[in-house]
Formats: sequence, structure tokens, C-alpha cells
Amino acid sequence: MTPIKLAAFALATLTQIAPAHSQPYPSRPITVVVALAAGTGMDIVVRSYADKLSQSLGRPIIIDNRPGNAGLAAVDGALKAPPDGYTLLAATSSAMAIRPTMFKKPPYDPTKDFVPISHYLKSPFVLVVNPDLPIKSVPELIAYVKARPGKIAFSSTSIGGAPHLAGEYINQRFGVQMTHVPYKISPQAIQDVAAGHVQLTFAEAAASLALIRDGKLRALAVTSSIRLGTLPDVPPFAEAAGIANFEAVSWHMLYARAEVAKDIVDRLHDEMNRIIATPELQTRMTSLGLVPYPPPPIAESQRYIKSEIDKWGGLVKSLGLAGTI
Repeated sequence: MTPIKLAAFALATLTQIAPAHSQPYPSRPITVVVALAAGTGMDIVVRSYADKLSQSLGRPIIIDNRPGNAGLAAVDGALKAPPDGYTLLAATSSAMAIRPTMFKKPPYDPTKDFVPISHYLKSPFVLVVNPDLPIKSVPELIAYVKARPGKIAFSSTSIGGAPHLAGEYINQRFGVQMTHVPYKISPQAIQDVAAGHVQLTFAEAAASLALIRDGKLRALAVTSSIRLGTLPDVPPFAEAAGIANFEAVSWHMLYARAEVAKDIVDRLHDEMNRIIATPELQTRMTSLGLVPYPPPPIAESQRYIKSEIDKWGGLVKSLGLAGTI
């Protein structure tokens, strides 16, 4: 074999055995594991930016909804996938800031196992009650619950989510005794309030708007510090209750595994910044009762996550929920 043919043969052989990671990213479909059920506000937003991200990257993006256990099912799915940038995680503060304090032996560390690609919104909740109840304001609700200790129930998606802690905060702040009824998925938690099986819940705006407008739920307050454009007549909880410094919002972030190559994370971060800033995405989030959040640099998001763990962890400890699961 001539030297030229020998060189060509060697090059061909090396090409055939080249490792998969040497291919330009992405070279195949990407999966986004979503912590909430299909049809929720989070799911709608993720599908909206995933479509744009797919166009930008030139590869399909598959949405894998894994609701349940306050986001733990989705986190577990992301942890079991190879850390190669082809499985991303869309998670909320429940899994990434609240649950870690609740575990006796945490199965993951949100600050070490994951890197935040994009922090793109805050998600307030709407305090809703069954309309058959004689309650039209937050003070009336507090009085109603005080007169019936332990007999009024509120639903939420599992133990340790932001809606659950909002209900527990009311118990603590106003000295009342509401019973928590955990559900696996938020649509069922909301539907059971409309059906009268549970008296109230802190619901995602997107999942409850239609029921509120149809008169099947009565909205008393929103948990953000500002009114929502989709519910302009519903006051913030602090205003409705006559207290200061109350905000109980979730937030959504897109994550990669911490081991994913920096150039991949940086590229995804830059693409998400561009996509989230588009008027289409801003309008979509606002129309769902969500609050768009300008994605900060990755290091700033990491600091924010740590501060949120301290904040929510403190509440969890004060409620005696630390190390209970």
C-alpha cells in the first residue's frame, strides 16, 4: 500500500471510531423533562420556547412531562439521563429550592447536580375557593376557617410545593387550622375545588382562569406583589389581607446537568435569552398570568437559587417540615 493510500485508510478508520461527543452539538433530538403536567402554564411556556429553540438548533425537541412529587419525578428522570446536553430539565422552585430542606437524605443537590441555563419567569398563584362557600374576601376566609378548625381543606400538588407552603403560611400567620390535601397533578387539585370536594387551593393562573371566568371558582387574591393583567380585579394577598411583605411565587428555570460542557451550556443560555426576549414569548407568558423575568447571567441565577434555598428552607424549618421525607 502506498503512503498516500495508507494515510487515507488511517484517516477513514479514525473517522469511523471517532467518539460521538466529537460531533457538533446538537447532532440528534433534545429532550426537555418538564416537572408539571401537560396543559399547565409551565408546559405551555416550555412548548412555546422549545419550538423556537428547535428551529434555532436545527433539531427536534421532545417534551417529556413527568409531573408528581413536587418535581422529584422530573429531577430523577434528568439525573438518570447521560450528562451530554441532550436531556434538559424544566423545573420549579418546589424541586430546586424547597424540597432539599425537606429530605432526610437528599437524593440530589440542585446547586451541584445542575446548572441553570435560563431563569425566565416567576409564577404567582391565585387563591381560589369553591363558589358555593359564603366567602368573597380573604378576611372572610380567615374568619370562616377560624370558626371551623381542622374542617377546611386546601389542595396542592404534593407536599413541599410553593402552593402548599402558601397554605401553611396562612395557618401559621393567622393562627388557623386548614388541612392540606396533596395531589399528584395540579389540574386535579383545582378541579376538586370546583367540584366541592376540597374548599380552596392556590392554583396556577393558567390552569384556573377558565374556571374562574365560568364562575366555577371564586378568586380571592393573587400571591404576587402586583396584580395580574389576566385578573386585574383580584388584589395581591398582602393588600387583601392587610399585611406587609407577602409574596409566594414559584419560578421556572431550564437546567442542564452540571457535567455538561460549558460551551453547550453557554450556547443554550444565549439562545434562550434571545428567544425569551421576543414579543411572542413575552405576550404568551403574560397572557397565562405569569410574570416574565429577564434571564440573568448563569452565575447570577446560581446565586439566586442559593438565596431561595435559604428563604424557603427557613420556612420549611419553622413549619417543622425539615427532614420529614
